[in-house]
Amino acid sequence: MSQRAIPGHPDGLITLAAADVLWVDLTSGSAVPTASGAFTRPPARAGAGYILLGSQVVTTVAADGGPCSVVEAEVRRAAAVLNALVVDREDLVRIGPFRGAPRQEVAEDAPLHWRRRVTGHLQKPGGRERAAGSPDHLAGIDWRQLLVKRTHEGTRQTWWLPRAAVRLLDAAEHAEARWVRAARPRPASTATSEPEASSRPRQAPASDGRTTDSEVRTTQLRTYRAELEGQTYATLSRKPGIARKVAGWACAVCRSAPAAVLDHCHEHGYVRAPVCQSCNTQERPDHLYSDDIRVADRYRRLFDTHADDWLRHWHRCPGCRARTVLPLPHLAAWTAHTACRPLRPTHRASGGRRPCGVLRVSWTGSQNAPRSCLLTVSVDFCPSGEHRILAEVPYREAAEQFRVWLADAAPAVAAAAGPDRLDGLPAEPRPVIADTSGDGLSLF
Repeated sequence: MSQRAIPGHPDGLITLAAADVLWVDLTSGSAVPTASGAFTRPPARAGAGYILLGSQVVTTVAADGGPCSVVEAEVRRAAAVLNALVVDREDLVRIGPFRGAPRQEVAEDAPLHWRRRVTGHLQKPGGRERAAGSPDHLAGIDWRQLLVKRTHEGTRQTWWLPRAAVRLLDAAEHAEARWVRAARPRPASTATSEPEASSRPRQAPASDGRTTDSEVRTTQLRTYRAELEGQTYATLSRKPGIARKVAGWACAVCRSAPAAVLDHCHEHGYVRAPVCQSCNTQERPDHLYSDDIRVADRYRRLFDTHADDWLRHWHRCPGCRARTVLPLPHLAAWTAHTACRPLRPTHRASGGRRPCGVLRVSWTGSQNAPRSCLLTVSVDFCPSGEHRILAEVPYREAAEQFRVWLADAAPAVAAAAGPDRLDGLPAEPRPVIADTSGDGLSLF
């Protein structure tokens, strides 16, 4: 590393131009590609008093009206956090475009809002082609090198980023929001009661590697402990201040990222828990149509590697827990991915045999009429064109297979479910009652 890139003392201040060179130098071996204009190109916000580097906020200092500088130790600390990140480039999250979402412009000096920035840039005429040469970045990250584009049936293009990058950018957006909130002037009533504190200028974070008390307060997240259980989303989402309350929790699934949305069961209407954008996207079934799902590799995490976390999360809905079932789209995906796995043919390929084509599951009817609901598991894109329908599974049979599998895969979740667990259910407004068309429970 050259001395000209670091003209100051390691614990002192360096110019933004020197910090740009230092940032790229320190992160050259990171799994996340970084941009050379992290401090001097949009959407860097040195004039607003801070710079986002990955998930870290670095405060800028302007002495005597001169140019902005940053503490070198803070840049090094942000680089160390980014270098520790592991990225699985096969574990992707769709970031757009989504049906019915209008194009949104974001000013260069506006807060991060990274999803709107990416979507707005790629939706501009010629934006896809210009992406590789565009100087902008997201929190010092060169998102263009991570972006994956997919075309659905040759007509509609979608954009994807690795899940680790999505969580990092969500954390950056959350850290920025907390920093801005903490830096706002105090109300007049508070200012008069604490004149000495309000008159002191805002200080840069400690440059000796220690975390200050204010940093701890602004980054601390609460653990979700079922505070919202039994409440309906339609009622809770209308309460004033609920968005701010949700942002104070850690994600109830991954327990590492800040929560951003209130996840709920679309069938029964009950709130499950606050989750981060990444987990909320991962949970969303990959719908082709309203009753048709392509079962991609992403379901391995939902039903295999992280099954216990997701099953526990889904059964936070009292309706699903009482019936020991999943919402219909998830139950259909589970049936195709797990119950019908032995039926999936394989074909010869280099290095062995590969599963045939891409699984798809569709259904007719609904869970509210379980006797007439039928799940159809099929294979798309078979190399030989031989395979079409693998199985047709009635809803009741699929639900029973799931209950048997649940008892073996997640016994603690299974033990807390079932009709004998109705005591904790809210009586109103959507009670669980007996299904008159056969054995079992339904929610009406």
